[in-house]
Amino acid sequence: MTPGIHHPELTTVAAIAGFHAERDPDRPALVCRGRQLGYGALHLGSNRAAHAIRASVPGPGARVAFLGKESERYYEVYLGCAKSGCVLVPINWRLSAPEVEHILRDSGSALLLVDPGLLPAVRGAVPGGVRVVTLDDAAYAAWAAPWPDTDLDPGTGPDDAVVQLYTSGTTGLPKGVVLAQRSFFAIRDALAGAGLDWIDWRPGDRSLIGIPGFHVGGIWWATQGLAAGITNIAMPRFDSREAVRLVRDLGITTVCVVPAMLRLMLAEPEATPEHTATVRKVVYGGSPIAETLLKEAIELLGCDFAQIYGLTETGNTAICLPPADHVVGGSRLRAAGRPYPGVKVKVIDPRGAELPPGEVGEVCLRTPARMLGYWGLPEATAATLVDGWVHTGDAGHLDADGYLTISDRLKDMIIVGGENIYPTEIENVLTKHPAVAEAAVVGVPDERFGEAVHAFVALRPGAAATPRDLLVFLRGRIAAFKIPSRFEFLDEVPRNPSGKILRRELRDRFWAAHDRKVN
Repeated sequence: MTPGIHHPELTTVAAIAGFHAERDPDRPALVCRGRQLGYGALHLGSNRAAHAIRASVPGPGARVAFLGKESERYYEVYLGCAKSGCVLVPINWRLSAPEVEHILRDSGSALLLVDPGLLPAVRGAVPGGVRVVTLDDAAYAAWAAPWPDTDLDPGTGPDDAVVQLYTSGTTGLPKGVVLAQRSFFAIRDALAGAGLDWIDWRPGDRSLIGIPGFHVGGIWWATQGLAAGITNIAMPRFDSREAVRLVRDLGITTVCVVPAMLRLMLAEPEATPEHTATVRKVVYGGSPIAETLLKEAIELLGCDFAQIYGLTETGNTAICLPPADHVVGGSRLRAAGRPYPGVKVKVIDPRGAELPPGEVGEVCLRTPARMLGYWGLPEATAATLVDGWVHTGDAGHLDADGYLTISDRLKDMIIVGGENIYPTEIENVLTKHPAVAEAAVVGVPDERFGEAVHAFVALRPGAAATPRDLLVFLRGRIAAFKIPSRFEFLDEVPRNPSGKILRRELRDRFWAAHDRKVN
């Protein structure tokens, strides 16, 4: 096995840039749109950002919101937050203004850094008292450049909060998942301690950050690359043609994507064995992968593959299907994988009793990378995090060798191209339409994105509305990726005697031909 890069002395995000700047300041840390930032420049720039952040917020622990597309500046602010003892709140730039407003108010963010192109759409959503700094060169420089590039002592350690990521919830309002510094280092250390190279870094690696940084998978992957001291390539937004070009032109060696991204990349004419020859490992996760896609990728790329499974609440990955199990025709390809060293998994019945191998129940994970909790929601935290175990809401089973297979979701979440969507969010907005009496939303199979959002709608007596009417109504009220691609009108939405929507009944006919209820 080729020795990997592991710096066990790095235990906090705040220490990353300075550590590598001292050893090799000119080594490229980040590349974006042809711009290159070395570790020395990243260290000094994030120091200035840290001073500017500290001067812009009430004190350590303050929340700093970032609403912008991927860039080297995003990671400069991320490290600046860590160095100032503050907590970064990345916001999905595809969200609507009301959704952005909820996150800003819920997090209590004192500072918002925002791409100038996004500001007009959300200006009215910014609560009073929040300082706004645009990310255009002049405004950002005016905010950060006057400050010294000297080091700050953040006064934080591995167990302190560093990131607050918002994930949709069954209540219809996103919840802030608070992750500690250890969430970004625990799995790395466990793999190194066990001598495993499931996810590894080597000298000379060049990593493509395919998943955006407002997702746990994106910021976790980027942090791993930065901590290892390799070169990380970011795209403002994922584009399959551009991704393949970057692989070819920059000699990218490692890639992290969701299955929908991988499918789009493989469909590009330039995705040939010659143009992708430098890739040695593809890490994928965020949603289950079709076996046909995985086999195609293995045969075309001829490199190692690792599947990762976890939640924002588990600090990203807790389960891995290692490269050795990615064998075309092999029996393991349908499994999510097995736990990393130091991570435990169990499957329980509705009463909480642990089930034996082969029996399907709720998947629970115990990992040192798990969240600190949901921001300001102690009851929700207690329901999800029980005695150190994260209750995932996913249904699955273990086999005799400890491999986990996911078969369904106990919760109603829909995953479209790696984006988590909860039906309640969409139903709550749909029922505000004057013609809609009630609505039920489910995920149905979709060849391209894994799942599609399908809305069942019952209209008020005498009212009329077309799918186009509902589409127009939803635009601007929820993110575009949450808008249903299909509408079906019913006389009434089926409910059980207690009034709960029978989503399973609505959903099952779409999945009847599938042997598992996720795609």
